[in-house]
Amino acid sequence: MGEPSGIGPEVAVKAWAALEGHIAGRPLHLVGCPAVFHAEASRCQLNTKKLDAAIIDIGGNITAVPGQPSTNNANAVTSAISECVRLIKTKEAGALVTAPIHKATLTAAGFEFPGHTEYLAALTGMERAVMMLCAHELSSPLRVVPLSVHEPLTKALRNLSTSNICASAEIILAALTLDFGVIAPRLAIAGVNPHAGENSTMGREDQEIIVPAVNALRASGHAVSGPFPADTLFHDDARHSYDAVLCMYHDQALIPIKTLAFWTSVNITLGLPIVRTSPDHGTALDIAGRGSANSKSMIAAIHAAADIADRREP
Repeated sequence: MGEPSGIGPEVAVKAWAALEGHIAGRPLHLVGCPAVFHAEASRCQLNTKKLDAAIIDIGGNITAVPGQPSTNNANAVTSAISECVRLIKTKEAGALVTAPIHKATLTAAGFEFPGHTEYLAALTGMERAVMMLCAHELSSPLRVVPLSVHEPLTKALRNLSTSNICASAEIILAALTLDFGVIAPRLAIAGVNPHAGENSTMGREDQEIIVPAVNALRASGHAVSGPFPADTLFHDDARHSYDAVLCMYHDQALIPIKTLAFWTSVNITLGLPIVRTSPDHGTALDIAGRGSANSKSMIAAIHAAADIADRREP
């Protein structure tokens, strides 16, 4: 469901309708408050005859005003996520596709996690989860991972370390094979400073932190290269040279992929025992309730979840 006052429920019901309630032979379910889904379906003039059978009701009625998130609905938002995780753990579901949440509202309600990625790691008992953004419809597919996720840039730079880079890289490389079928994955690592530090004349972090990580990963037998200047890493020819890029902070990864594939890129959480994807956009409170939200990224996220779930099946 995501934030009920945002576009999450709208893109969810639109995607459900566009896919006629199924993906790759699997039924699609909507998890959250039935009234919210029905309101959006009616607003979008969708056929709701089969909608009830697809909804998993988390209980409790909520009042959602488009564009005006309320802390009163925070428990419903997080309960929908935790219920999905429970269903996957009990093998009643194969994958989770989340709609966008409004982080500021959840924080104000006492939610102790900065976002989906960290919450899902806690729910599944994992110490580290990795956020990957994928755009597979480009002429040269692009997969990017930010080393830091939902934290200020100053904190991200303070936490930059060789061990963090290595730990995230190992998760990415394993996922490229397990979830994407890449037999011999190639990982590029972006530098953190302009020109990747240019031999430490523009900052020492690239030579002192990133280069040792690259060397350690290579010594473990991985095809890892870098650090590369981020401003030359994302054009079409460069994208042919790697299967994924590990970037050093949030916007270094998200700006290029959202520029190249704003409507169709997908967020995938790596390092979890469950499959989780989401559309690569936010709650869009400014257009909520208008019925005009684009559901392409949600549909792409559903396809990605189905593909990964199929690959993981024994």
